Amino acid sequence: MDLGASAGHNRPRMESLDTASLDIALRLIGIGQLVLVALVVWRSAAWAAVRRVTVALLIGVIGYLINSGPQFMALAMPLRLAVVLASNLAPLFLWLFAHVVFDRPVDRRIGLAGFGLIVASVMVFVLRRWTAPLIPLADAVGHLTAAALVIHAIIIAVRERDDDLVEQRRRFRVGFVLVVAVLSIGVLASEAWFGFGHEPAWMLVSQSVVIALAILGIGTAMLEADPALLAPPRGVGAPLAGDDWSPAERVLKGKLDAVMAGRVWLEPGLTIGTLAAKLDVPEHRLRALINRRLGHRNFSAFLNAHRIAEARAVLADPARVDLPVLTIAMDLGYGSLATFNRAFRESVGQTPTEYRRAAFADPEKP
Repeated sequence: MDLGASAGHNRPRMESLDTASLDIALRLIGIGQLVLVALVVWRSAAWAAVRRVTVALLIGVIGYLINSGPQFMALAMPLRLAVVLASNLAPLFLWLFAHVVFDRPVDRRIGLAGFGLIVASVMVFVLRRWTAPLIPLADAVGHLTAAALVIHAIIIAVRERDDDLVEQRRRFRVGFVLVVAVLSIGVLASEAWFGFGHEPAWMLVSQSVVIALAILGIGTAMLEADPALLAPPRGVGAPLAGDDWSPAERVLKGKLDAVMAGRVWLEPGLTIGTLAAKLDVPEHRLRALINRRLGHRNFSAFLNAHRIAEARAVLADPARVDLPVLTIAMDLGYGSLATFNRAFRESVGQTPTEYRRAAFADPEKP
């Protein structure tokens, strides 16, 4: 984390010239791979948000490869500051990457808190002439914040895999968890144990090897999965164009429409597996239908589309104009009014109260 020798970059000499050369070569290979993947992703047809956060994450990893390498002190001070910031912000970029790629709304409060804690911990090292007593605390806060963000990203990938309808992305989640768990947690643990800049030479070389392989694997997976992994959501219920449905797909769509008309979506804890069992079809066929034909990337989004449609009908019904919004939310299976308001706004562009007010507005008023 430090910009100078006093807090970690007074690195002991490599055990041998061959070890040092190997470490530098592996870092250069990793940086070259990262730059190549970043350029390809940036120029791809991927969703703009995915492009931005992916490139930011790759820059963060490049920063770590430089920051933890033996040549770091050869950089000019302004460049060292940029490298240190990029390196320490990599866990935050990873956290954002998990949200964007896996279609999860970003909690800005957590993001801003993580950013503030990381930058503040870095600035303690930058201003160490005046903040030396705070360095141990800043180091602990920085590592704990990074670990919390990484662990949360892993939880997102694991916990919501069954809800994911994009098969390529379901496989990507497994690789993401394995790589991030082994690499990120391993790096954070070694830094916490040995102290940043004091890791044994063999550990640095091992990290370089693992990082290079991880970059190659994740980069290949992302590029091969384009557009399934990197494309933007088509919108709620936006089906694929074309009329090439197979007879089996049409029959399954009819069965699905019938069971959804029976309001099965109100059942608490309904999963794609449970719904497939009700329809007596293999789960993978139902996943493919809802994703590829009906345009939903997550099963929860598919269910939410039916809940929001029902909510709109209730809110615009004169016979139920006095029904509280909270009651509507609870009747539709939402755990709280805040969750219902957020889901409704994301889908309709208005809060439920605003939608009801507009539905009963006087049409003669300008």
